[in-house]
Formats: sequence, C-alpha cells, structure tokens
Amino acid sequence: MSIKLTPLPLSVKADRNRLAEFGREIHGVDLNNVTPAQFAEIREALYKHEVILFRNVTISPADQAAFTKAFDTTTGYGHAFDPSVSEISTRLLQMHGIPGVPEVQLIGHGTVFNHEGVARADLNHPTHKEFHKTVVSPEDEAKGYTRYYRWHIDAAFYDLSPPRVTSLYGAVVPKGIPQIVRYDDGSGDELPVTLGATAFVNTNNTFELLPAEYKSLAVRMKVKYAPHLYAWVNNTHAVSTGIAIENEGLEVPLGDLPPWTEEKRKVLSALWKNEVTGKLHFQVHPSIAHELLIDPLPAGANRTGALYPDGAHITDLRTVRDILFKIQRPGIASNLVYAHDWQKNDLVLFHNRGLMHSVTGALKDDDLRVFHQCNLHGSDDPAPPSAEDIKKYA
Repeated sequence: MSIKLTPLPLSVKADRNRLAEFGREIHGVDLNNVTPAQFAEIREALYKHEVILFRNVTISPADQAAFTKAFDTTTGYGHAFDPSVSEISTRLLQMHGIPGVPEVQLIGHGTVFNHEGVARADLNHPTHKEFHKTVVSPEDEAKGYTRYYRWHIDAAFYDLSPPRVTSLYGAVVPKGIPQIVRYDDGSGDELPVTLGATAFVNTNNTFELLPAEYKSLAVRMKVKYAPHLYAWVNNTHAVSTGIAIENEGLEVPLGDLPPWTEEKRKVLSALWKNEVTGKLHFQVHPSIAHELLIDPLPAGANRTGALYPDGAHITDLRTVRDILFKIQRPGIASNLVYAHDWQKNDLVLFHNRGLMHSVTGALKDDDLRVFHQCNLHGSDDPAPPSAEDIKKYA
C-alpha cells in the first residue's frame, strides 16, 4: 500500500514558490510494520521534502533508534562523546542519555521523573537569553517577542561524518500563548510561531538565492571546522538572528580544548549534494566554521567580478564569519522558514544534510516539555558538487 503525503501548513508570510516542496505529513503507515516498499517511499519523501511528519505516533526509544538507523544502517551516535555517559552538559549542549538506548537523548524543559528508565532529569529549553549578545527586553518578552536560539546542523564535525537524518519525538508537548520571533537586525523581519516551535530552512534556497559571484565562491569552497565545537564556542555570543557568532575573541584557544588530533578535524565542501534530488545545499554550520579553503577558478572560467579567483586559505575568523553571514543570512528570512507546531506524539524526521534548524521561544518554569532526539553519524561524508556543478557555477 502506497503512502499518502500532504503538505505541512506554511505561515502566511511564506514564499509558497520556494517552499512548495518543503515538508510533508505522511499518512497510511504503521511504523511498527513498515514494508520495504513503504520505506523506499518514505526515504524518497525525506530527501525530496526535507522534513516529514508522522502524527499521533506511539514509538519506543528503541524503535525510534531503529527507524532512524534504517536511513543509514552502518552508523552510531552522532556526537563526538561517549554515548554511554548518561548526561552531557555545556552551555550550548545539554543532553541526557536514555538507558539501554544511548542513541536517543532526552531533551526538553522541566524536571522529569521515572521516564524511560531515567530516574530524574532536569531539562532546560535553551533560549536566546543564554547565548545572544543582546536580548529581548523583559517588557517586549511579556508581549510575546522572542528570537531564534541558534541555527545549526546536528553533527560533531570532528572525526564523525554528519548524520543523514535526525528524528524528534514529542512525548510531552506544552501548550501556551503563541510568540513572535523578532530578528532585531534592522530588517524589521518577524515570524509568528507557536510555543516552542522548531524552525527549519531549506539550504538549497540559501544557495539558489545567491548572486552568480557567490555561487561561484560557494561551489569552490571547503570549510575546516574547529575541534570539540561546543567547547570551542562555549563562552561566545550569537548575533540577534542566531545565524552567526559575534567577533569578541571569546573562543577557547585550541590548545586549551580537550585532547584532539589534526587528522580528525573535518574539512567538508560548503555545498552538499542531495543524494536523491541532486540539488545543492549550502550546508555550513556557521557557529563552528574555523577556516575557509577556496579553490581557484577552473581554467577558462570568466574572472570578471569573481571572488577569490586565484583561490585562498582564509584563517582570519572575522573574515570567515563575514563571508558566511553574507551567504547565509538571506536564507533565514521569515518567508523561507517553516516553524513546526508541535503536537503530542509527533514524530518528525528531517534531512540533516539539506537544512538548518533552530529552537525558538522561551518556556516558563512550569512548562513541561519532553522530547526524544536521535541522530546517528553518517557512514560517509556528504557528496560535494560534481565536476559538472563546478563547471556550471564556477
């Protein structure tokens, strides 16, 4: 029996042309008995639509891990720390492992007792007030204004290849007054969201919006990431949109990080090629990019107006961030964002190699939110642009 797909509801501000294929709810599937033919359709839907939703699902952490792993079967836990450790906490990463299923992490807000083998977990829904250099005033927060927390990709970017898929399951979902994400960058941009919505953007749109000279730059660009990403940026602050780090010199010196080796640092193309659609996604984690390596223009390419036509190795962090900001900020405009309105027992899977996402909003002390998150590192690195892509865009 074939699956049925229906579009996810977009905001009134959405660019319905650019988001026409983004996000689908899947119907007619029993996740306890998925046939090979149904799974092939689900996989194709994920890569084509980037976010897929199953409503009103009851799924155990073990079954969630198994379903997630089916998209990349030779994988393990997606972060560069021991998943058998029951809890990890830095300023930017708080996770609690579920006993017996270390691939699935307990995230959310509030104190949880006796949940899936966890005796007690004190969860914190991160807000911009913990990470941004500037914050929404208490007066405006009382009026419902908030921000994105941090646009990111689920990946360690050290030793392990980025996950293909992340799954999120809403076991307990609080309800409250809707909020308004404010960009606070002079653009006047805003986006109404439901309480605790997860925001997603398709990074193929990020690439397609670029002018020709930046497409040429993107197709020639590789990114070298810092080791131990969350430790490296633990003391830093984000800009008001959550798409970049402020240049304050607060990064932890590489020599002061936990032990690391140069050969395990990830160097990846800035563009990742969708393995089903063939589309190019500008897929760079903006917070932890450390260096840019830019290839020269290929022989015979038009050099008029080209950026770095002879190639470059950019190690100045401010320059790295300035270049990435110019490329990535247009891609998070409010008309390009899908903000998921969570319902209890939602299971959302997203293509972690084709989009970025961010937490939104601020929860009250008595708002209880319990989610199960699973992402498994990739069995290989994302595919870079092909020779044909380079010839077309460089």
